[in-house]
Amino acid sequence: MKKHIPNTITLCNQMCGIIAAIFAYEYDFRIALLFVVLGALFDFCDGSSARLLKVQSPMGKELDSLADIITFGLVPGIVAFRLLTPLTSVCQYIPYLGFLITLFSALRLAKFNIDTRQTTSFLGLATPANALFWLGLANLPIFNDVGGFLLILFCSMQENADYILLISWVILALVLLTSWFLVSEIPMFSLKFHNLKLKDNWVRFLFLALSLILLIIFHEGGLVFVIILYIIMSITLRKWC
Repeated sequence: MKKHIPNTITLCNQMCGIIAAIFAYEYDFRIALLFVVLGALFDFCDGSSARLLKVQSPMGKELDSLADIITFGLVPGIVAFRLLTPLTSVCQYIPYLGFLITLFSALRLAKFNIDTRQTTSFLGLATPANALFWLGLANLPIFNDVGGFLLILFCSMQENADYILLISWVILALVLLTSWFLVSEIPMFSLKFHNLKLKDNWVRFLFLALSLILLIIFHEGGLVFVIILYIIMSITLRKWC
């Protein structure tokens, strides 16, 4: 019986991803973020429970990736697709480039599953971190105020059209950049604590403290700056991680 517990938790992660995808498509980015965070918690608990119960299995590993591709791959792809909507005035197919995030997330997960170098740290940006970046971006006021339709309202106002198009081109650039980060060879530190000694974990403690400050100041949108901080600290402080 206990061998089914981790897989059940993994399926809860996948269910959260399915619900988040529906809300993201409907421009309700705040609720989508909530379910992505819940999915991330389930994603953390399934592996921990499998190790605790000593029921780790190849099936569980594969199921975990199948759940992650929904919660941390498809959902941010939908978010990017929605945020790129203004570019339909240039070409109706451009918003579909947002799903490059989904494709590169799949590549990232497949690579992670067979890469023995990523047991204590990461190479490239982990899919949960990338998903939180995109949901944080979508929850910045310009995208999520007035029930998530402020962007559409702006698009209907001629005087704001150039400004919104500029933002959309920046978002497309972020799609390409984060897709590259997912499969890059850049070392990223893990937030797993093997002990609580300040000497061994000062980078993690510093990151968590700064992240808390950013979230207090910027609320959900602060996740954008948290992930940027994570990338910068991973690159600049890698020898201390």
